[in-house]
Amino acid sequence: MERMADTLTSQHYSPRTIEAYLSWMKRFLRFHSSRDLRSLEAGAVRSFLSALAVRGKVSASTQNQARSALVFFFRHVQRRPLAPLEGVTPASRPRRLPVVLSREEVRSVLRELRGAKQLVAMLLYGSGLRLLEALTLRVKDLDFARAQVIVRSGKGDKDRVTVLPPILHGPLAAHLVRVKRLHEADLLRGAGCVALPGALDRKYTSAVRAWEWQWVFPATKIYRDAASDERRRHHLHETAVQRAMREAVLRSGIAKRATCHTFRHSFATHLLEQGSDIRTVQELLGHSDLATTMIYTHVLDRGAGAVRSPLESLVSGIGIGREPQ
Repeated sequence: MERMADTLTSQHYSPRTIEAYLSWMKRFLRFHSSRDLRSLEAGAVRSFLSALAVRGKVSASTQNQARSALVFFFRHVQRRPLAPLEGVTPASRPRRLPVVLSREEVRSVLRELRGAKQLVAMLLYGSGLRLLEALTLRVKDLDFARAQVIVRSGKGDKDRVTVLPPILHGPLAAHLVRVKRLHEADLLRGAGCVALPGALDRKYTSAVRAWEWQWVFPATKIYRDAASDERRRHHLHETAVQRAMREAVLRSGIAKRATCHTFRHSFATHLLEQGSDIRTVQELLGHSDLATTMIYTHVLDRGAGAVRSPLESLVSGIGIGREPQ
């Protein structure tokens, strides 16, 4: 397990991917606890993956993640690449349409949020960001002059540029004034450091306290990093925003299972409804495959909702809503 963690780290996998892959290795070893690791090969992987689909009823994406973790382990850690994994019972992957809010529903939810959490939600809807992309924004990633948000190391470790709505310039600038005062107070107390990607803290030793590298949405508490012994602020935790979003949806009375990611779905759908080119939307969302973006064409207002049902021509002579006799 230690070798696998080291190998994943050396190949620059994200901390979340490392955690997920190690978790799948633990489950795989627990599944074959009575067998020696050296005897486990492709057949053992097939039986584990099939059990996930048949007995565990996991989704196709979950099964694929487990498969990737085990293929990585045997290829890069054990140095015993697996034979083709044929005969694995695949988990079903039904096509699901995304939940999309109307503009009025978006307004209702945003109205129920306050402070930094409201600004985060506005960026999710106004810029099409994923939740963690918004929370890990640094001060230097907001380009007010060009009305752009620079997303660093997004999904797939890719950078991209998306829109920064002008209506957010004033609220974000005022928010950054408060964040800068907090950062300056932290510096006076011997804190004010921030985690940097890769080995930048060794290359640019002063960057850990530099204003431009600070989180746009810092956490409320300071922690002490075990490795560097620095007193740092983490960015706002995603569960705090998710909880606030869940409560806002309940207070707004919307009868939809809306989450933080629903704002991203709504951003894409509303852009297409406004006539934006689908290739442009693909670039703003950071999708590698156009087919991923095409899913939003199935939930446009000019889709099923724009069709006139044949029932409409019969309504006048039926008498809707009469009490049964």
